[in-house]
Amino acid sequence: MVDSEPLHPVRVPPDALSPEALAHLIEEFVTREGTDYGGIDISLASKTAEVEKQLRSGDAIILYDPSEQSVNIVTRRVADQILPDTGPL
Repeated sequence: MVDSEPLHPVRVPPDALSPEALAHLIEEFVTREGTDYGGIDISLASKTAEVEKQLRSGDAIILYDPSEQSVNIVTRRVADQILPDTGPL
């Protein structure tokens, strides 16, 4: 058995996803259990629009983790800590 190097997460540009896939990913992200907006009631449309804006501006990043075969949205700061140092995103 050969040991292989661990697979690193990969950045996925929002435009690499179909509009439908991006919308579903963002909706799943903002409706996850544990997402807490405090006592403020914010509409799903407002939450999804804000996340999409952050993705488009680069303040949030879509990461695909091949080891876990999962996709997540993280802040740019978190992505900078997770991704191998390959230069600016």
